Amino acid sequence: MRERVLIIEDDERILQFVQRGLAYEGYRVDTAPDGTVGLALARETPPDLVILDWMLPGLDGLEVCRRLRAGGGVPILMLTAKDLVADRVEGLDAGADDYLVKPFDFDELLARIRALLRRVKPGGVQVLSFIDLRLDTGTHQAFRGGRPIDLTAKEYELLELFLRHPRQVLTRQVIYDRVWGYDFGGESNIIEVYIRYLRQKTEAENEYRLIHTVRGVGYVLREAA
Repeated sequence: MRERVLIIEDDERILQFVQRGLAYEGYRVDTAPDGTVGLALARETPPDLVILDWMLPGLDGLEVCRRLRAGGGVPILMLTAKDLVADRVEGLDAGADDYLVKPFDFDELLARIRALLRRVKPGGVQVLSFIDLRLDTGTHQAFRGGRPIDLTAKEYELLELFLRHPRQVLTRQVIYDRVWGYDFGGESNIIEVYIRYLRQKTEAENEYRLIHTVRGVGYVLREAA
């Protein structure tokens, strides 16, 4: 049976447009006009993916995103008119897996939905490790030694990428492609921001650094020099 998609959107025109298009593509579609109804639907009938508007009446999209993320690992695609890099970072930090700016092309929306659903299809739970850093791909829990590390959705994806390619230098473009799936623009410092977040969390108790900068190229997970 085709995947179930929950659309939480207060703009009736956009809601009907996306609903009709997804139904035509064979998806099972539930809709909600605001965040409160959307959260209730997500709990009653858990979807395979959520399309979430940022600007919602009452409970806004960021808060809905945080609550959905706290309740599980359902993929969340945010729709918004906010197109600044800072806005994208805020949305991703709240737990969104992807971000699409209005107005958008429906074919691009479909492509992003397919990409997000591919990520969560069962592929076997693994515990990835390097030195004393561990990541459980089933529970999304990370540990440095015996110390648990809380990660946002994007921090998890970035750390998973490093742990799947230890000692391999990852270029900025590879990181953009694998973690965000699209380019934030050559002037964006989003990778540096998230590297800093990961370093702060993995070195919180003065542990030695594992994520190193390769100047002019990218980053690498390796032992301390």
